[in-house]
Amino acid sequence: MGIPEGMTAAGRDGVAGVVAQPSRTVVALDFDGTLAPIVADPASARAHPGVAAALAALASLVDSVVVVTGRPAAVAVEYGGLADVPGLERLTVLGQYGAERWEAATGEVVAPEVHPGVAGARAELPAVLARAGAPEGTWVEDKGRALGVHTRRTADPDAALDLLRAPLAELAERHALIVEPGRMVLELRPPGVDKGAALTGYLAERGPGPVVYAGDDLGDLPAYAAVERRRAEGLPALLVCSGPVTGEPPVRELADRADVVVPGPAGVVELLSGLAELIRAR
Repeated sequence: MGIPEGMTAAGRDGVAGVVAQPSRTVVALDFDGTLAPIVADPASARAHPGVAAALAALASLVDSVVVVTGRPAAVAVEYGGLADVPGLERLTVLGQYGAERWEAATGEVVAPEVHPGVAGARAELPAVLARAGAPEGTWVEDKGRALGVHTRRTADPDAALDLLRAPLAELAERHALIVEPGRMVLELRPPGVDKGAALTGYLAERGPGPVVYAGDDLGDLPAYAAVERRRAEGLPALLVCSGPVTGEPPVRELADRADVVVPGPAGVVELLSGLAELIRAR
């Protein structure tokens, strides 16, 4: 157990900053693919068994721990087993790319009104998919504030994504939404809502200090950019890419910018535990 080898020089500086200033450190993490393994049915996703314990151990040593996810906040809390965990009394979950906020201290979700375009897109989406010839296995995940069109269950997920990109982009434009690509999914959601904006807002609340961010997919790139901006200001940071454990390569755009690639949620848990050990040993 410990910090993985092969880390970039900037990543090693990030780890050193965390160890030197744990009380000013923010640890931020994606959920699916980072804390929970990717599965065919998102409703079946659950956090890696070691997640709650690793987060609780680290949370007692750092400024704060925050989960930044595209899932509804309450769903991430449920699937992660993150409610009422000793040591996680100050945990924050920013759901729906920051549109929702759950605090462990209150157990409540705070969120603005739903963008009106989501309802319009929801009503049109079945007909749009039918006209586009969406293949068998294509299915829609209704997140309330966003709509995810998944192709993982189709015979050729990549070809299905390519087939649906243009019609979904046209649908999104009609309803003042955007299309965010992910791992075998295209998500329609309001503009100006992404993990970068969510993380930037949260970090502004906490003040200057080291940051750790772990993610696995294209939706994490805005959060990476937010952390890179802080690094450019001279603040220590560690960018972690949670790679798949199925033999397929990690998302290239993320891996190329990460300080270290770890083998999925188990690797993330090991890294978090390693950071906690280094802090306690200082």
